[in-house]
Amino acid sequence: MMAAAVARRGRLGREGRASLCSFLLGASVAALPLLLGSSPSLLAAPGLRGRLALALHVAGVNAALLLIYPRPLYKIAVRACFLGFAFGCGLLLSAGRSAWRHFGWYMCSLSLFHYSEYLVTAINNPRSLSLDSFLLNHSFEYNLAALSSWVEFTLEKLFFPELKQITWLSTVGLLMVIFGDCLRKAAMLTAGSNFNHIVQNEKSDTHTLVTSGVYGWFRHPSYVGWFYWSIGTQVLLCNPICVVGYALASWRFFRERIEEEEITLIHFFGEEYLEYKRKVPSGLPFIKGVKLEL
Repeated sequence: MMAAAVARRGRLGREGRASLCSFLLGASVAALPLLLGSSPSLLAAPGLRGRLALALHVAGVNAALLLIYPRPLYKIAVRACFLGFAFGCGLLLSAGRSAWRHFGWYMCSLSLFHYSEYLVTAINNPRSLSLDSFLLNHSFEYNLAALSSWVEFTLEKLFFPELKQITWLSTVGLLMVIFGDCLRKAAMLTAGSNFNHIVQNEKSDTHTLVTSGVYGWFRHPSYVGWFYWSIGTQVLLCNPICVVGYALASWRFFRERIEEEEITLIHFFGEEYLEYKRKVPSGLPFIKGVKLEL
């Protein structure tokens, strides 16, 4: 879907092209087993050969990026390459039969989510594009939540290994992740230049109320997608504690975010938005949005 959008609109600037090339360069780590003639489970296999190959790959790719890109583009390229490398490592873990297979699914999901945030922004709204568009430094709470999920997965894998081998449950989580990410990216592409990672306090001349496509299903489809994506990552990992924690924390975050955003939207569009609000649900359970009337 994203590739088609790039080809159709032809709006991918040099930052977007640099990020795409760098992501693919980082993801090329998944080809190492073919080059070494070894098992796809390179990361989980014992011995130094595979780990040395990974270290040399990282060093070589970073050197290439330093030679190819000037410093402003290098900052973009190195982040995209890191996400591509994480995606490639996730593919390697997923291809093997080790106990870390489902964590490989998670790595692919997490890295692709963050990279695609940048790429779709580069396509839709290049004026708002920045390093923050990767959402890697979204907030302290977001990073803490990610760290907590890794700690829970590792500890439960050590003490309750059978809990991490429930393939059907991880598959359900993966489907939630795919659905959530696709819905969010569809929302971003539908909104076009109206979409921004930061809630806007001033209405621009080109700012319009989008009610078509996925916005005809939910008022906030990008938040709905992110909500189910985040919970899906923990279902995928079979993290019972973080499933509950993520659900509660995400629900509270999006409730506050939606109320804040709808105050601005009512200010921008007045009765037009209120009418839209009456007809279309927010999409998130038990969240009706701000209770304001003109």
